[in-house]
Amino acid sequence: MTASDTLFRKALQYLPGGVSRDTVLRSPHPFYASEGHGCVVTDIEGRQFVDFANNMASLIHGHAFPPIVDAVSAQMRRGTAFTFGTQAEVEFAEHMCSRSPAFQKIRFMNSGSEAVMAAIKAARAFTGRPKIAKVEGAYHGAYDYVEVSQTTGPDQWGPPDRPNPVALAAGTPQGVVDDVIVIPFNNPDVALDLLNRHADSLAGVLVDPIPHRVGLIPAEDTFIRRLREWTLAHGVLLVFDEVITFRTEVGGAQTRYSVRPDLTALGKAIGGGFPVGAVAGSDEVMAVFAAGERGLRLPQSGTFSANPVTMTAGRVAMQHFDSAAVARLNRLGDLARSGITAAIRESSVPACVTGTGSMFRVHLKAEAPRNYREAFVDAEGRKRLARFVDSMLDEGIMLTNTGTAMLSTVMAQAQIDQLSHAVLTSLRRLS
Repeated sequence: MTASDTLFRKALQYLPGGVSRDTVLRSPHPFYASEGHGCVVTDIEGRQFVDFANNMASLIHGHAFPPIVDAVSAQMRRGTAFTFGTQAEVEFAEHMCSRSPAFQKIRFMNSGSEAVMAAIKAARAFTGRPKIAKVEGAYHGAYDYVEVSQTTGPDQWGPPDRPNPVALAAGTPQGVVDDVIVIPFNNPDVALDLLNRHADSLAGVLVDPIPHRVGLIPAEDTFIRRLREWTLAHGVLLVFDEVITFRTEVGGAQTRYSVRPDLTALGKAIGGGFPVGAVAGSDEVMAVFAAGERGLRLPQSGTFSANPVTMTAGRVAMQHFDSAAVARLNRLGDLARSGITAAIRESSVPACVTGTGSMFRVHLKAEAPRNYREAFVDAEGRKRLARFVDSMLDEGIMLTNTGTAMLSTVMAQAQIDQLSHAVLTSLRRLS
């Protein structure tokens, strides 16, 4: 019996299913990390993996990045959390607001899910309306409203021009489902027709500009621009979820578009490896978090929100993720997608790769998907994908369970070459 077998048996005694997050589940047991340095993770069996998952895109500088370790160690000697504000919070806020003209104010919390939740509540507080709209299949974290139509299949999703809102978790109140309008991705005509039916009750339209679960393909500028025009015309807020995509540019993926959102939810990489979330936006909208003539429209707090350890780690991480670092990492992403495409061609297996910037996703489909329905993977497809991801692990390459990767700044050409070779080997095992 291996050390992992023993540990999982113990975990089953104390944790439901043996884990605290479903993403680490695999058969017959999870992999258990022992340590990570740079872009390499070592498990408790002593095996080493090049980490292209980076804790679901949260480690922009890989593991144990020395400048972060040094800064956080110094802060921990001074204290980890206070019932006071800290200078670390103010300094990090100043830095983040300097990265995008859309970030006039920012407020910190503890996760991307919490950031999305706060952004939606801010949209409701600002507009006085209850409903939100979201893209079919898009993942926005663990909040009842944004979980709607996150994993629907052909037997549930309804016609393309009127997607059904479907709850994810058992027991979700019907009222939650009724307050979510589901729109198709990159189809502005249909999206606007659906939005028009609920214009008077919509608080916000929530969009991930490069939605992972929808296929990791960028939103078209026309789609974003027309949503912006519609929201402005109807007094509805445009909310971007950049919890993952902020890594693609200094000011986030939104800087690639011709319009600005009213609010942006942030998380993952901006925490420097620590739990983090944030909502950023215009002075006018962010004022719902502050007491004013209209009173406090949105009370919001959190015991560990803006704690100095996270604020310090985040500031150092983002200072080292400047324009030169972003450009270098995006070029590495181009090389990775090119290498994977070449491997797919050589393998003769129907597959493709999508993504942009420092992110990519391998699909075991001949044609790149254009929306959630085309990206959907059925039961047989999930089995093949699991075999592919497991084979990549056998080759010493760690991807997420969806075949997705997010690069870190400590990677170089050598890791990309290793990745391309592993993809070719793993695809050939599927044929």
